[in-house]
Amino acid sequence: MSNHTATAFWTLAPGRGALQPERLAEPTSEEVRVKTLYSGISRGTEALVFQGRVPQSEWQRMRAPFQDGEFPTPVKYGYVSVGVVEAGAPDLRGHEVFCLYPHQDRYVVPAEAVTLLPEGLPAARAVLGANMETAINGVWDAAPGIGDRITVIGAGVVGSLVAWLCAAIPGTCVQLVDVAAERAGLAASLGLDFATPDADDLRDERDIVIHASGNPEGLRLALALAGIEARVIEMSWFGTREVSLPLGEAFHSRRLTLRASQVGRLPAERTPRWDYRRRLALALELLRDPRLDVLISGESRFADLPDLMPQLAEGAGEVLCHRLRYPTTP
Repeated sequence: MSNHTATAFWTLAPGRGALQPERLAEPTSEEVRVKTLYSGISRGTEALVFQGRVPQSEWQRMRAPFQDGEFPTPVKYGYVSVGVVEAGAPDLRGHEVFCLYPHQDRYVVPAEAVTLLPEGLPAARAVLGANMETAINGVWDAAPGIGDRITVIGAGVVGSLVAWLCAAIPGTCVQLVDVAAERAGLAASLGLDFATPDADDLRDERDIVIHASGNPEGLRLALALAGIEARVIEMSWFGTREVSLPLGEAFHSRRLTLRASQVGRLPAERTPRWDYRRRLALALELLRDPRLDVLISGESRFADLPDLMPQLAEGAGEVLCHRLRYPTTP
């Protein structure tokens, strides 16, 4: 393959994607050409995009940094790419980097759009970078403190990372909840307590409940588990689905706070000191823990993505982060 050409994955119609050729310009000294090693599929958001279920009201807010095309289709979408700089800015050549770029085997971006992988972080694990950013933002929004009793509902990648981060705070009592009993092994690998929604050891009267299951039933459970004056943080995004909640029961008498968390905006109290680059750098540093490899549930060739994406978008329960690997030679 020429360095002036590339191959990218496009969603051409709801539920149908294909690999398409791309032309690349020669990078300037202020740009980089990245050869992709791995990319990751954010199954929740990318499933909605692939199935054409992004609400028209969110078409602008949902744009990925280097998205091509427009919602609903055709669109080139994605934001988890890890590669090596092969041309462009001299100080970055040969270095492994993370970039918020769609699924494509080679691309040219401004040098400031890539973030160097920290020493000790394998490129294969760095595909969790965007998930970790989301988890960090969720924890910031939840604002847990020493000794808090915290429940995280939804043992997907983001929920598991949120629980793992919260459990690192001294004195916290964290329980990870999921309808899939087999996620108990995942929780154990991360040193987390686990329960299913119908388990006898499901804890209630929590100080903070964080919902990340993507299922309305999970949010209703979150409200039921929250104690008086507790915070419920909603991290799921339901696309075009409407959600009915029991706000007429104990919601008011318990004086619960229900708050949305979304990675596209930093919490207001962080903005004087933090920006997106600093948050991403922190996310990559936190990924150096090898236990987090358990969150990558599968790997496939980039070439297989057109056939694979419909299966992933259907939401098989065993899918966590699915990693795509790219050819290591041109």
